[in-house]
Amino acid sequence: MTWPMGVAIYFTIWWIVLFAVLPFGVRSQHEEPDYAQGTDPGAPVAPKLLQKALWTTVLAAVVFAGVWYAINLDV
Repeated sequence: MTWPMGVAIYFTIWWIVLFAVLPFGVRSQHEEPDYAQGTDPGAPVAPKLLQKALWTTVLAAVVFAGVWYAINLDV
């Protein structure tokens, strides 16, 4: 696998993992005792996007390592 192909595969895996990680630990405003009036009750209270981006990077690296291993061994 060439490095541009590896970057493209990692980028694709990263986005797929991000969409899988985004719902973890999210509490919507209607689940909280007090929320800002005039906002969507389904909006997240604290989405923790930086933490989720870091977890996504780590998990995507693990998945990419497996993909890289499978491609290089022709499994």
